[in-house]
Amino acid sequence: MLTKFRSVALGLACLALQGCYVMQAARGQLQIINAREPIASVVEDPKEPGDLKKRLQVVQEARAFASRELGLPNNKSYTSYADLKREYVVWNVVATPEFSVEPREWCFPIVGCVGYRGYFKEARAEEFAAKLRREGLDAVVEGVPAYSTLGKFNDPILNTMMGYGDDELATIMFHELSHQVIYIPDDSSFNEAFAVTVEREGLARWLAAHGRSADLKRHRERRDRQAEGIHIIARHRDQLTKLYASGVAPDAMRQGKAAEFAALVADLKALDTRYGVKSRLVAELESAPPNNARLASLATYYDCVPGFERVLDSVQHDLPRFYDAVRELAQLTRDQRHAQLCASTPEP
Repeated sequence: MLTKFRSVALGLACLALQGCYVMQAARGQLQIINAREPIASVVEDPKEPGDLKKRLQVVQEARAFASRELGLPNNKSYTSYADLKREYVVWNVVATPEFSVEPREWCFPIVGCVGYRGYFKEARAEEFAAKLRREGLDAVVEGVPAYSTLGKFNDPILNTMMGYGDDELATIMFHELSHQVIYIPDDSSFNEAFAVTVEREGLARWLAAHGRSADLKRHRERRDRQAEGIHIIARHRDQLTKLYASGVAPDAMRQGKAAEFAALVADLKALDTRYGVKSRLVAELESAPPNNARLASLATYYDCVPGFERVLDSVQHDLPRFYDAVRELAQLTRDQRHAQLCASTPEP
Protein backbone atom coordinates (compact mmCIF):
# COMPACT_ATOMS: atom_id res chain seq x y z
CA MET A 1 0.00 0.00 0.00
CA LEU A 2 2.82 2.42 0.87
CA THR A 3 4.58 1.69 -2.41
CA LYS A 4 1.39 2.31 -4.37
CA PHE A 5 0.83 5.61 -2.57
CA ARG A 6 4.37 6.72 -3.33
CA SER A 7 3.95 5.85 -7.00
CA VAL A 8 0.74 7.90 -7.25
CA ALA A 9 2.28 10.84 -5.41
CA LEU A 10 5.36 10.79 -7.59
CA GLY A 11 3.20 10.55 -10.68
CA LEU A 12 1.24 13.65 -9.66
CA ALA A 13 4.47 15.51 -9.03
CA CYS A 14 5.54 14.44 -12.50
CA LEU A 15 2.57 16.07 -14.14
CA ALA A 16 3.30 19.31 -12.29
CA LEU A 17 6.98 19.37 -13.22
CA GLN A 18 8.71 17.94 -16.29
CA GLY A 19 6.63 15.04 -17.48
CA CYS A 20 8.37 11.85 -18.53
CA TYR A 21 11.81 12.91 -17.35
CA VAL A 22 10.67 13.37 -13.77
CA MET A 23 8.63 10.15 -13.93
CA GLN A 24 11.69 8.09 -14.89
CA ALA A 25 13.67 9.76 -12.10
CA ALA A 26 10.92 9.02 -9.58
CA ARG A 27 10.70 5.39 -10.68
CA GLY A 28 14.47 5.03 -10.52
CA GLN A 29 14.63 6.39 -7.00
CA LEU A 30 11.74 4.19 -5.93
CA GLN A 31 13.59 1.13 -7.24
CA ILE A 32 16.56 2.01 -5.05
CA ILE A 33 14.35 2.52 -2.00
CA ASN A 34 12.63 -0.82 -2.50
CA ALA A 35 15.94 -2.69 -3.05
CA ARG A 36 17.53 -1.59 0.24
CA GLU A 37 18.48 -4.10 2.92
CA PRO A 38 20.20 -3.24 6.22
CA ILE A 39 23.91 -3.96 5.91
CA ALA A 40 23.80 -5.83 9.23
CA SER A 41 21.21 -8.22 7.75
CA VAL A 42 23.30 -8.83 4.63
CA VAL A 43 26.40 -9.54 6.72
CA GLU A 44 24.49 -12.05 8.86
CA ASP A 45 22.78 -13.79 5.92
CA PRO A 46 24.48 -17.18 5.28
CA LYS A 47 23.33 -17.07 1.65
CA GLU A 48 25.31 -13.92 0.81
CA PRO A 49 28.83 -14.26 -0.67
CA GLY A 50 31.70 -13.99 1.79
CA ASP A 51 33.50 -11.34 -0.30
CA LEU A 52 30.45 -9.09 -0.22
CA LYS A 53 30.17 -9.47 3.56
CA LYS A 54 33.84 -8.54 4.07
CA ARG A 55 33.47 -5.45 1.93
CA LEU A 56 30.32 -4.36 3.70
CA GLN A 57 32.08 -4.75 7.04
CA VAL A 58 34.70 -2.30 5.75
CA VAL A 59 31.82 -0.02 4.75
CA GLN A 60 30.45 -0.17 8.29
CA GLU A 61 33.84 0.77 9.69
CA ALA A 62 34.30 3.63 7.20
CA ARG A 63 30.75 4.85 7.85
CA ALA A 64 31.44 5.09 11.59
CA PHE A 65 34.78 6.78 10.85
CA ALA A 66 33.04 9.37 8.67
CA SER A 67 30.87 10.58 11.54
CA ARG A 68 33.39 10.12 14.33
CA GLU A 69 36.50 11.56 12.66
CA LEU A 70 35.24 13.73 9.81
CA GLY A 71 32.17 15.29 11.41
CA LEU A 72 29.88 13.97 8.67
CA PRO A 73 26.20 13.27 9.43
CA ASN A 74 25.45 10.36 11.75
CA ASN A 75 22.23 9.10 10.19
CA LYS A 76 20.94 6.08 8.26
CA SER A 77 22.65 6.97 4.99
CA TYR A 78 24.97 4.15 3.86
CA THR A 79 23.77 1.75 6.55
CA SER A 80 21.88 -0.31 3.95
CA TYR A 81 22.80 -2.10 0.73
CA ALA A 82 20.98 -2.32 -2.61
CA ASP A 83 21.81 -4.51 -5.60
CA LEU A 84 20.41 -2.84 -8.72
CA LYS A 85 21.64 -5.55 -11.11
CA ARG A 86 23.38 -3.03 -13.38
CA GLU A 87 26.76 -1.35 -13.80
CA TYR A 88 25.80 2.22 -12.90
CA VAL A 89 23.05 3.71 -10.79
CA VAL A 90 22.46 6.54 -13.26
CA TRP A 91 23.86 7.91 -16.52
CA ASN A 92 24.44 11.66 -16.69
CA VAL A 93 24.21 13.67 -19.88
CA VAL A 94 26.50 16.71 -20.00
CA ALA A 95 26.20 19.18 -22.88
CA THR A 96 27.76 22.42 -24.08
CA PRO A 97 27.34 24.57 -27.18
CA GLU A 98 29.72 23.67 -30.01
CA PHE A 99 31.73 26.80 -29.32
CA SER A 100 31.61 27.11 -25.53
CA VAL A 101 33.09 25.28 -22.55
CA GLU A 102 30.18 26.29 -20.28
CA PRO A 103 27.76 23.41 -19.59
CA ARG A 104 24.09 23.70 -20.29
CA GLU A 105 22.09 23.64 -17.06
CA TRP A 106 18.77 22.05 -16.15
CA CYS A 107 16.78 23.13 -13.10
CA PHE A 108 14.89 20.89 -10.69
CA PRO A 109 13.16 21.15 -7.31
CA ILE A 110 15.37 20.94 -4.19
CA VAL A 111 18.75 20.61 -5.96
CA GLY A 112 18.31 23.71 -8.12
CA CYS A 113 20.11 24.09 -11.45
CA VAL A 114 22.84 21.58 -12.32
CA GLY A 115 25.12 21.05 -15.31
CA TYR A 116 23.85 17.58 -16.19
CA ARG A 117 20.68 15.56 -16.64
CA GLY A 118 20.54 12.05 -15.15
CA TYR A 119 18.78 8.94 -16.42
CA PHE A 120 18.27 5.60 -14.71
CA LYS A 121 18.43 3.79 -18.07
CA GLU A 122 21.47 4.14 -20.30
CA ALA A 123 19.40 3.95 -23.49
CA ARG A 124 17.33 6.95 -22.40
CA ALA A 125 20.50 8.93 -21.66
CA GLU A 126 21.92 8.06 -25.09
CA GLU A 127 18.64 9.07 -26.76
CA PHE A 128 18.68 12.44 -25.04
CA ALA A 129 22.37 13.00 -25.85
CA ALA A 130 21.67 12.17 -29.51
CA LYS A 131 18.85 14.72 -29.53
CA LEU A 132 21.18 17.38 -28.15
CA ARG A 133 23.81 16.53 -30.77
CA ARG A 134 21.20 16.95 -33.51
CA GLU A 135 20.63 20.43 -32.10
CA GLY A 136 24.33 21.18 -32.62
CA LEU A 137 25.51 20.72 -29.04
CA ASP A 138 28.52 18.77 -27.79
CA ALA A 139 27.26 16.03 -25.46
CA VAL A 140 28.64 13.09 -23.50
CA VAL A 141 27.03 10.30 -21.48
CA GLU A 142 28.83 9.38 -18.26
CA GLY A 143 28.02 6.40 -16.04
CA VAL A 144 27.74 7.36 -12.37
CA PRO A 145 28.29 4.82 -9.55
CA ALA A 146 26.67 6.90 -6.78
CA TYR A 147 24.80 10.12 -6.09
CA SER A 148 23.37 11.90 -3.09
CA THR A 149 19.73 12.64 -2.32
CA LEU A 150 21.01 15.11 0.31
CA GLY A 151 19.80 12.85 3.10
CA LYS A 152 16.19 12.79 1.91
CA PHE A 153 16.06 9.02 1.24
CA ASN A 154 18.79 7.45 3.44
CA ASP A 155 21.03 6.56 0.50
CA PRO A 156 22.28 2.95 0.48
CA ILE A 157 25.60 1.48 -0.55
CA LEU A 158 24.99 0.25 -4.10
CA ASN A 159 26.39 -2.68 -6.03
CA THR A 160 27.46 -0.05 -8.60
CA MET A 161 29.98 1.22 -6.05
CA MET A 162 31.51 -2.21 -5.49
CA GLY A 163 33.73 -2.14 -8.56
CA TYR A 164 36.07 0.16 -6.67
CA GLY A 165 38.63 -0.82 -4.04
CA ASP A 166 37.88 -0.44 -0.35
CA ASP A 167 39.63 2.94 -0.13
CA GLU A 168 37.79 4.32 -3.16
CA LEU A 169 34.53 3.02 -1.73
CA ALA A 170 35.22 4.92 1.48
CA THR A 171 35.97 8.13 -0.45
CA ILE A 172 32.69 7.85 -2.38
CA MET A 173 30.89 7.69 0.96
CA PHE A 174 32.85 10.66 2.33
CA HIS A 175 32.07 12.63 -0.84
CA GLU A 176 28.35 11.94 -0.90
CA LEU A 177 27.90 12.49 2.85
CA SER A 178 29.58 15.89 2.56
CA HIS A 179 26.69 17.03 0.35
CA GLN A 180 24.49 16.62 3.43
CA VAL A 181 26.71 19.05 5.34
CA ILE A 182 26.67 21.91 2.83
CA TYR A 183 24.80 22.11 -0.46
CA ILE A 184 23.88 25.25 -2.39
CA PRO A 185 21.22 25.01 -5.09
CA ASP A 186 22.38 26.34 -8.47
CA ASP A 187 26.14 26.03 -7.80
CA SER A 188 27.41 22.58 -8.84
CA SER A 189 31.05 23.74 -9.01
CA PHE A 190 30.96 24.87 -5.38
CA ASN A 191 29.17 21.73 -4.16
CA GLU A 192 31.30 19.19 -5.99
CA ALA A 193 34.65 20.84 -5.25
CA PHE A 194 33.75 21.02 -1.56
CA ALA A 195 32.90 17.30 -1.61
CA VAL A 196 36.15 16.45 -3.43
CA THR A 197 38.12 18.37 -0.79
CA VAL A 198 36.37 16.49 2.03
CA GLU A 199 36.85 13.10 0.36
CA ARG A 200 40.60 13.76 -0.08
CA GLU A 201 41.03 14.85 3.52
CA GLY A 202 38.92 11.92 4.66
CA LEU A 203 40.98 9.38 2.74
CA ALA A 204 44.24 10.81 4.07
CA ARG A 205 42.92 10.48 7.63
CA TRP A 206 41.53 6.99 6.95
CA LEU A 207 44.90 5.76 5.71
CA ALA A 208 46.80 7.44 8.55
CA ALA A 209 44.42 5.97 11.15
CA HIS A 210 45.22 2.48 9.84
CA GLY A 211 48.97 3.07 9.86
CA ARG A 212 49.21 2.77 6.08
CA SER A 213 52.00 5.27 5.52
CA ALA A 214 53.03 3.85 2.14
CA ASP A 215 49.46 4.08 0.83
CA LEU A 216 49.17 7.59 2.23
CA LYS A 217 52.31 8.57 0.31
CA ARG A 218 50.86 7.11 -2.89
CA HIS A 219 47.57 8.92 -2.26
CA ARG A 220 49.40 12.24 -2.02
CA GLU A 221 51.37 11.48 -5.17
CA ARG A 222 48.14 10.68 -7.06
CA ARG A 223 46.62 13.90 -5.78
CA ASP A 224 49.63 15.90 -6.99
CA ARG A 225 49.51 14.20 -10.39
CA GLN A 226 45.80 14.87 -10.63
CA ALA A 227 46.37 18.54 -9.78
CA GLU A 228 48.86 18.80 -12.61
CA GLY A 229 46.41 17.20 -15.00
CA ILE A 230 43.61 19.54 -13.95
CA HIS A 231 45.94 22.51 -14.42
CA ILE A 232 46.75 21.34 -17.97
CA ILE A 233 43.05 20.94 -18.76
CA ALA A 234 42.24 24.37 -17.30
CA ARG A 235 44.95 25.99 -19.40
CA HIS A 236 43.64 24.48 -22.62
CA ARG A 237 40.06 25.27 -21.65
CA ASP A 238 41.08 28.91 -21.23
CA GLN A 239 42.59 28.82 -24.72
CA LEU A 240 39.37 27.40 -26.09
CA THR A 241 37.39 30.16 -24.36
CA LYS A 242 39.56 32.77 -26.08
CA LEU A 243 39.13 31.01 -29.42
CA TYR A 244 35.35 30.87 -29.07
CA ALA A 245 35.24 34.58 -28.21
CA SER A 246 37.47 35.55 -31.14
CA GLY A 247 34.70 35.93 -33.69
CA VAL A 248 36.47 33.94 -36.44
CA ALA A 249 34.39 32.05 -38.97
CA PRO A 250 32.85 28.73 -37.81
CA ASP A 251 35.09 26.57 -40.03
CA ALA A 252 38.22 28.30 -38.72
CA MET A 253 36.91 27.94 -35.20
CA ARG A 254 36.39 24.20 -35.69
CA GLN A 255 39.94 23.86 -36.97
CA GLY A 256 41.25 25.77 -33.95
CA LYS A 257 39.14 23.63 -31.63
CA ALA A 258 40.56 20.42 -33.12
CA ALA A 259 44.12 21.76 -32.81
CA GLU A 260 43.59 22.76 -29.17
CA PHE A 261 42.19 19.34 -28.27
CA ALA A 262 45.13 17.67 -30.01
CA ALA A 263 47.53 19.82 -27.97
CA LEU A 264 45.62 18.92 -24.79
CA VAL A 265 45.96 15.21 -25.52
CA ALA A 266 49.68 15.63 -26.21
CA ASP A 267 50.23 17.42 -22.90
CA LEU A 268 48.24 14.83 -20.95
CA LYS A 269 50.18 12.02 -22.63
CA ALA A 270 53.43 13.68 -21.61
CA LEU A 271 52.16 13.87 -18.03
CA ASP A 272 51.24 10.17 -18.12
CA THR A 273 54.67 9.29 -19.45
CA ARG A 274 56.40 11.28 -16.73
CA TYR A 275 54.46 9.45 -14.01
CA GLY A 276 54.46 6.07 -15.74
CA VAL A 277 50.66 5.77 -15.90
CA LYS A 278 47.97 5.59 -18.57
CA SER A 279 44.91 7.68 -17.82
CA ARG A 280 41.44 6.83 -19.01
CA LEU A 281 40.81 10.46 -19.96
CA VAL A 282 43.50 10.38 -22.65
CA ALA A 283 41.94 7.28 -24.20
CA GLU A 284 38.49 8.91 -24.13
CA LEU A 285 39.73 12.14 -25.73
CA GLU A 286 41.62 10.24 -28.44
CA SER A 287 38.71 7.97 -29.32
CA ALA A 288 36.17 10.69 -30.09
CA PRO A 289 35.97 14.03 -31.92
CA PRO A 290 36.75 17.20 -29.91
CA ASN A 291 34.01 17.58 -27.31
CA ASN A 292 33.68 20.54 -24.95
CA ALA A 293 31.25 18.65 -22.73
CA ARG A 294 33.96 16.28 -21.54
CA LEU A 295 35.99 19.22 -20.24
CA ALA A 296 32.95 20.91 -18.70
CA SER A 297 32.25 17.91 -16.49
CA LEU A 298 35.82 17.93 -15.14
CA ALA A 299 35.63 21.66 -14.46
CA THR A 300 32.53 21.18 -12.32
CA TYR A 301 34.35 18.83 -9.96
CA TYR A 302 37.86 20.27 -9.81
CA ASP A 303 38.15 23.96 -10.74
CA CYS A 304 37.35 25.19 -7.24
CA VAL A 305 39.26 22.50 -5.31
CA PRO A 306 42.47 24.55 -4.88
CA GLY A 307 40.42 27.32 -3.29
CA PHE A 308 38.79 24.95 -0.84
CA GLU A 309 42.15 23.42 0.00
CA ARG A 310 43.48 26.90 0.80
CA VAL A 311 40.57 27.37 3.21
CA LEU A 312 41.30 23.97 4.79
CA ASP A 313 44.96 24.90 5.21
CA SER A 314 44.00 28.24 6.79
CA VAL A 315 42.17 26.44 9.64
CA GLN A 316 44.99 23.88 10.12
CA HIS A 317 42.79 21.07 8.72
CA ASP A 318 40.32 21.42 11.59
CA LEU A 319 37.21 20.08 9.85
CA PRO A 320 34.53 21.70 12.07
CA ARG A 321 36.20 25.07 11.52
CA PHE A 322 36.50 24.29 7.82
CA TYR A 323 32.78 23.55 7.58
CA ASP A 324 32.00 26.80 9.38
CA ALA A 325 34.25 28.73 6.99
CA VAL A 326 32.56 27.11 3.98
CA ARG A 327 29.13 27.95 5.41
CA GLU A 328 30.22 31.58 5.54
CA LEU A 329 31.30 31.40 1.91
CA ALA A 330 27.93 29.87 1.09
CA GLN A 331 26.26 33.10 2.24
CA LEU A 332 28.00 35.08 -0.51
CA THR A 333 26.67 35.49 -4.00
CA ARG A 334 27.78 32.94 -6.58
CA ASP A 335 30.10 35.48 -8.22
CA GLN A 336 31.66 36.39 -4.88
CA ARG A 337 32.20 32.74 -3.95
CA HIS A 338 33.76 31.90 -7.27
CA ALA A 339 36.01 34.96 -7.18
CA GLN A 340 37.48 33.67 -3.90
CA LEU A 341 37.62 29.96 -4.73
CA CYS A 342 37.49 29.30 -8.44
CA ALA A 343 38.81 32.32 -10.29
CA SER A 344 42.09 30.70 -11.25
CA THR A 345 43.97 27.43 -10.84
CA PRO A 346 47.32 27.94 -9.11
CA GLU A 347 50.43 26.58 -10.73
CA PRO A 348 51.19 23.06 -9.42
